[in-house]
Amino acid sequence: MAFRNREEAGRRLVERLIRYRDEPAAIILALPRGGVAVGYQLSVGLHLPLDVFIVRKLGAPDNPEYALGAVGETGTVYLNPEAMAAFHLSQSELQTPIQVQQQEIVRRQNLYRQGRRLPTLTDRIVILVDDGIATGSTFFASVQSIRHLKPGSLIGAIPVGPTETIREARARVDELVVLATPDPFWAVGNHYVDFAQVSDHDVVEYLNLAEESLSEWKERTQSSTASPPR
Repeated sequence: MAFRNREEAGRRLVERLIRYRDEPAAIILALPRGGVAVGYQLSVGLHLPLDVFIVRKLGAPDNPEYALGAVGETGTVYLNPEAMAAFHLSQSELQTPIQVQQQEIVRRQNLYRQGRRLPTLTDRIVILVDDGIATGSTFFASVQSIRHLKPGSLIGAIPVGPTETIREARARVDELVVLATPDPFWAVGNHYVDFAQVSDHDVVEYLNLAEESLSEWKERTQSSTASPPR
């Protein structure tokens, strides 16, 4: 199964998550950058607030695209045991790469949230969304970080991923919604016709548009339920 683009994947996830529409306790957290394009469609379709959860991949020394683990914005570090063993690395050897990614997290926090803090997640229904998962490192780091913030429930929303990683992801969240688990998998981008890079500017625009759309929806709802003048 191939998606036309991230927007289509997001709209199809809306259908699978429709029971959370207008749920006052729910919030969508998208993994930037690509997950925000998917999360925007969920926000518009489900009338839920959208924010980012910032996680940075720790790439292998000779292959930056291969994830050894990831760093979450709340300080959680997830390390993939198999990857660490394969590259014969100790945690101390990753201190410098971890610091580099923490600096990038701060940059993105300032840019994406424009001074806002991460919303309180205690007792909320958190829908964590990305455009797909491969090794799962960034998703697992996010789950680990968000669990510390004590949400009421944590739901994963993933368009596509390999069967084994999806199985592990399902065990880590309260509910996992997945649209496709192709075999062979190769890479997330192989399952999109258009997998163009999402820029920082795009992320900020999606967040702003989601906020505007939600405000307009609330205004329309309030005006339609208001009592007619006597």
